[in-house]
Amino acid sequence: MNTNNLTQFRSWMLALGVLTALLFSPPVHAYQDAPVLQAQSNEDEPAESVTAQATNPQLRSPKETMRTFLVAINEYEESGKSADARRRAIMCIDVESALPIEAKWNLAAELYTVLGRIGEVRIDNLPDATSDSSYLYFPQNHWSLPHHQIFAAKFPGYSITMNQDGEGNWRFDRRTLDRIHEFSLATENEKLVAGIEIDQGLIGKIRSMVPGSLKGKTTLGLEHWEWIGILLVIFVGMAIDLLVRSVLRGLWHRFEIKRGNEVDPSTLKQAVRPFGMLAGAGIWYLALVIGLIPAAPTIVLLVAVRVVLMVSLVWAAFKVTDLASAWLSGQAAKTDTKFDDLLVPMLKRTAKLFIGAIGLIYIASAFSIEIMPLLTGLGIGGLAVAFAAKDTIENFFGSIAVIMDRPFEIGDWIYVNDVEGTVEDLGFRSTRIRTFYNSLVTVPNATLVRAKVDNYGRRQYRRFTTKLNVTYDTHPDKIEAFCSGIREIVKLHPYTRKDYYHVWLNGFGAHSLDILVYIFFECPDWSIELREKHRFMLDVVRLADRLGVEFAFPTQKIHLSKDETPAEKLETPEANSERRWILEGRKAARDLTKNQPWKDEVPGEVLFAEEFESEHEARGDSAG
Repeated sequence: MNTNNLTQFRSWMLALGVLTALLFSPPVHAYQDAPVLQAQSNEDEPAESVTAQATNPQLRSPKETMRTFLVAINEYEESGKSADARRRAIMCIDVESALPIEAKWNLAAELYTVLGRIGEVRIDNLPDATSDSSYLYFPQNHWSLPHHQIFAAKFPGYSITMNQDGEGNWRFDRRTLDRIHEFSLATENEKLVAGIEIDQGLIGKIRSMVPGSLKGKTTLGLEHWEWIGILLVIFVGMAIDLLVRSVLRGLWHRFEIKRGNEVDPSTLKQAVRPFGMLAGAGIWYLALVIGLIPAAPTIVLLVAVRVVLMVSLVWAAFKVTDLASAWLSGQAAKTDTKFDDLLVPMLKRTAKLFIGAIGLIYIASAFSIEIMPLLTGLGIGGLAVAFAAKDTIENFFGSIAVIMDRPFEIGDWIYVNDVEGTVEDLGFRSTRIRTFYNSLVTVPNATLVRAKVDNYGRRQYRRFTTKLNVTYDTHPDKIEAFCSGIREIVKLHPYTRKDYYHVWLNGFGAHSLDILVYIFFECPDWSIELREKHRFMLDVVRLADRLGVEFAFPTQKIHLSKDETPAEKLETPEANSERRWILEGRKAARDLTKNQPWKDEVPGEVLFAEEFESEHEARGDSAG
């Protein structure tokens, strides 16, 4: 068994362990106060108010409850399974509100069948009122018929009781309903002496086809065929899980092959796992809803299946969110703006938080935990929590302010509160900045709202200024040619600003003539800036070498005095010499740059991996 299969087997064993633990736990009797009127939530069932404002006339006494119950059952069979008649019959029994409608009807049908086996129900003998809040219908002695007494002696330990709730409504209590399935199985061979045969639903039809050897009770109150049915449903769910995973893997693999992408099989298996578990849990939930499993284990199993179903649904929704986020990130990478690069991770986190919150609410409802009363009951405690979470809330709204104001984007080089680096991620609470030491600094978003953010990444132009020191013995015409040549280099280079630059002889230093070079680079990032600055400076050095211009060093010269040269022997500038030397400098600059590779194609971004491979190949060739 490989690692993936072992992981899959462990996950299913964990799920089965949860189901088994819940199944073997004590049954949920829920003797606490139940809602006065159970709201039946089903497509073909009209909704009822959860709490009645007054006593229901149909449930005001044991007599009226029994009358309502028997009449509703008979109307259901005679009127072609009327939904209203079924609702009124279920209204007379105190059942768990979370129980599926089919399971509730099965309990009502079994109760009616047991009443018919006990004997005729004399409604007139039942009391219109009683001082007690509980009424024992079976067994009792003060009005029983002989057949009732014989039946009670034959099946001791069973009872049928009605209880009155706080609104004055009488219903068959949960103690009775907890054992009604067992009571029905014990009296299965008894003759129906009153009432009519009713449709037991899908589970009754399945039981009629089961061999008699499998119809036997176990210690947990379930027949052998019922245990087999539960295991069969679990097996079918696991088979559907494997089938769905296999189909999705195949379809996904074909889709990626058509797009020209290769997918790691292990990654693909992990991606489709929640969808298979969701399909398997859906089969289990469907089996419980349509009444394939008896009512006794349904209440317990329904909680476990809802938890597994919701966990797998949240897991699958997370995977879908990851896929959508990956696609959106790819689309965002194609755009020039970086705002969408910042927005996509935020949307991904928001979607996952929303999905997780919905999942927690649903899981809480599966355990019958009311969320709104819990939140309402926080009161002053909620205020204290709000004060404790003040910084978190402030940082959350800070992240919203950063998104709306957009002082920076992912990948920008910023300087804020003595932290300098590249923005890597913007979260709900903080922003992560990768410094040039490769450390990761976390800055709270609330700080960003108040702080001064210097965004170097938003620069359109990157200034470069320096002074070129040339020796004092450099001929003025060469200086003119040198400055003109530098200006021509600025015009010819692809990443320099052409509409604003200064190259002039700007000072007489202690040991040199100082030429000011003040230019701007129009680069998208720092790497390209460094590369272009490197190329520019090398061309300046080559120009100086071509023109015979020497750079000065911090030196001192001692000059011995000599006779002064007569003024008439000083050299007089030739006519148009300035124009001639300007052209000479431009020609020298053009000669220097005409064979440069960037003349034909503008250099692109810096690719460090490409440079490394070229260097590695060169070393390999030289070694060979």
